[in-house]
Amino acid sequence: MALSLDTLTLSVVIPCYNEKDTIEEILSQVRNCGVPNIEIVVVDDGSTDGTRDMLKGELRSQIDKLIFHRTNKGKGGALATGFQAATGDLVVIQDADLEYDPKDYLRLIEPFTQDRADADVVYGSRYARGEKYMIKHFYHTLGNKILTLASNIFSDLGLTDMETCYKMFKREIIQSINIEEKRFGFEPEITAKLAKKHCHIYEVPISYYPRSYNEGKKIGIKDGFRAFYCIVKYNIM
Repeated sequence: MALSLDTLTLSVVIPCYNEKDTIEEILSQVRNCGVPNIEIVVVDDGSTDGTRDMLKGELRSQIDKLIFHRTNKGKGGALATGFQAATGDLVVIQDADLEYDPKDYLRLIEPFTQDRADADVVYGSRYARGEKYMIKHFYHTLGNKILTLASNIFSDLGLTDMETCYKMFKREIIQSINIEEKRFGFEPEITAKLAKKHCHIYEVPISYYPRSYNEGKKIGIKDGFRAFYCIVKYNIM
């Protein structure tokens, strides 16, 4: 049965680690994304740069659920905590680094609300060009596409962007999956497990504004090798 935009609640799970320069702006963007009913769940993953003080202080009123990890557990660990705390009809991942635009939530929601909607999960693709896309980081883009191809080979999916942050789930789907990966291996892990559950997965184009490593980008070559390992592990082993 299709959901209605006016009545559904969207839980936005924001894993946060040392994002004092961007966390205030991303919270504002989420609140003004155009979705009527929003639940913001922030999981601070052991920040040490003052982010925690901001979340507990001037930003607390903008957050519906605020959870602190005593130590850094990685993005996957923070997401697992946030997913279990979510209560909305739909759950979406939002990084705190301003690379993704929350206004795209409306585009991600469409497959859940259209007539005869059968979507369980919607991926926001940076490479299905239909919105603004900043051209940057050739090797990072190439790595993403290689990992997506490998994931598709093992999972028999036809995604264009497996590594995208923007993944929106029916809450009961994501809460039924045991997340094992603590860092960026979450992306291939969740994709493999969704494929094994035979979920109906849709893809829509989104905008993307990548930041540089000097600006705080955290994913690196080691994460790429781990992602490939996870593709094999969770699809076959």
